[in-house]
Amino acid sequence: MALKKTFSKDNKKCTVTFTVSKEAAQGAKTINIAGDFNSWSSTETPLKQAKDGSFSVKLSLETGREYQFRYLLDGHKWENDWNADKYIPAPYSNAENSVVITSK
Repeated sequence: MALKKTFSKDNKKCTVTFTVSKEAAQGAKTINIAGDFNSWSSTETPLKQAKDGSFSVKLSLETGREYQFRYLLDGHKWENDWNADKYIPAPYSNAENSVVITSK
């Protein structure tokens, strides 16, 4: 898993590419990302599968913020990003959420 960040020239937007490697996908057919940026929708933001078996999606986010998120594999298995900027306890379960920080 990986997070790649690029910042706009005016530093108001951060484009984050969220990538789940083939190994981390664990044979999943679909992967969605749910987080603060999409009201924790488990269906609104699907990742696209590449030829190499990895999945990814690019999101444009406001800079200077922290966004919690998790991946949902095949509609039933939640996973964190192994390379998140940090992790914080999830308020509704005995788990942690991944966090991406959109500042330089």
